[in-house]
Amino acid sequence: MAPKTLRLSQRSMAFVLAGGRGSRLKELTDKRAKPAVYFGGKARIIDFALSNALNSGIRKMAIATQYKAHSLIRHCQRGWNFFRAERNEYLDILPASQRVDETQWYLGTADAVTQNIDIVDSYNIDYVLILAGDHIYKMDYEIMIQQHVETGADVTVGCLTVARDEASAFGVMAVDASGRITDFLEKPKNPPGMPGNPEMALASMGIYVFSWPFLRELLLKDQHDPNSSHDFGSDLIPQIVKNGKAMAHRFDESCVRHAPEAPAYWRDVGTLDAFWKANIDLTDFLPELDLWDTQWPIWTYSESVPPAKFIHDEADRRGSAVSSMVSGGCIISGTEVRNSVLYTLVHTNSYAMLDHAIMFPHSYVSRHARLTKVIVDRGVYIPEGLVVGEDPDEDRKWFRVTEDGVTLITQEMLDRRADAI
Repeated sequence: MAPKTLRLSQRSMAFVLAGGRGSRLKELTDKRAKPAVYFGGKARIIDFALSNALNSGIRKMAIATQYKAHSLIRHCQRGWNFFRAERNEYLDILPASQRVDETQWYLGTADAVTQNIDIVDSYNIDYVLILAGDHIYKMDYEIMIQQHVETGADVTVGCLTVARDEASAFGVMAVDASGRITDFLEKPKNPPGMPGNPEMALASMGIYVFSWPFLRELLLKDQHDPNSSHDFGSDLIPQIVKNGKAMAHRFDESCVRHAPEAPAYWRDVGTLDAFWKANIDLTDFLPELDLWDTQWPIWTYSESVPPAKFIHDEADRRGSAVSSMVSGGCIISGTEVRNSVLYTLVHTNSYAMLDHAIMFPHSYVSRHARLTKVIVDRGVYIPEGLVVGEDPDEDRKWFRVTEDGVTLITQEMLDRRADAI
């Protein structure tokens, strides 16, 4: 057990569940897990959970990976390699590695922790913070851990306050006036309202705080339950709600805001439309998510690249960017860029136009191309004169077009198009 003189965050560890594919992101997760998908011009989605833990004072972390984990592991090795064991700081990457038997990978979110009980034991901590590695938000976990200790809860569940008519997409908490969870409903048709505010509901964020001795015993029991799917949301949390003390923690109370009046920002960027919008929202004059906050920075791996460069200044051939985010290493050569997010080392050429475009690293735009409302995957070569975003029927022949009219472009799609024409 950790010494009681330490802050609660120093007596805690963050266990990040980052093994899921995120299939709703379609081809963006063909080669990488959802937590490894790029976000915000230079970061990855997982950087938000890890940065929140670091900024909250937690210096012991573990990341459980499973689906196509190489990109994620490489990012963490390069961008999160500053922890020092001699200062009791750890960041362990825990791939599914058949630790229980030779045929069993991680069976569920709870099983991912169960298979690594010996590693968690070695951290000598009192509390475990279970995090999803695939959401965008800024949160002080110390506040949530403090509530967990003060209320004597068996589990504390992080909850969003959402309108009841939107809550059916979540796991929803029914709570009493003290915040104790009385029922947990998975995607209910008629979500229960909050005490004193019946038009709003409490939806699970997939964030949980446990005392480690309590969770350890619970996991070992669950491991041998043939009727369990070994999942926190489906099995363990409902069991504690029924037989123990489960408390709700409202995200409003620990959200890190850029201004006192700012709304609590949390996004599940699990669909192409949601992912595109959350990125493009960063180009607003005052975006709700403040990536410029030096008091609560989002840490990531930063490549050593030169500053962005804008060249050519002629009437129809001007390198310019308006209401856009342009990362280091980009060369905007005679291209008009508007309301777009360009990741590291994007190169564009003369007479091209980008409007509401998300360009992943190392992508290349040839002359006279026009891209509107698109997501372009890493390393894609846009051929000369390609027009996307102006004729949805034509776009659907070659690319993936969403319900909201966002077009995803990958190199494989372009290669098929080139072979066909």
